[in-house]
Amino acid sequence: MNKYCAYILQCSDNCKYYGHTNDLAKRLKDHGQGRVRFTRNKHPKLVYFKECSTRSEAFKTEMSFKNGKTRRTTIQKLVESFPKSKCQGFNSQTVKDLRLTS
Repeated sequence: MNKYCAYILQCSDNCKYYGHTNDLAKRLKDHGQGRVRFTRNKHPKLVYFKECSTRSEAFKTEMSFKNGKTRRTTIQKLVESFPKSKCQGFNSQTVKDLRLTS
């Protein structure tokens, strides 16, 4: 069974990218190699992710990042409170076998 994730990337120009996927490691590799137009040449780093049990839940979580009056404050609090150690393996170029851990 695939795990789905909603995630937030912080780009070098201080913009954020919100997405969801069933293979976070592969998707981050796509971002890092310039295969995603929005993040191309912006050196994105993973700053938050949430594991979800279904694609629908992951999509709803992504949409919640993009909507709402308190979006900026809420997202900043999520990112600040998220353990940086959970992102280290994903942001490292030397890690070959990335797996999600709870």
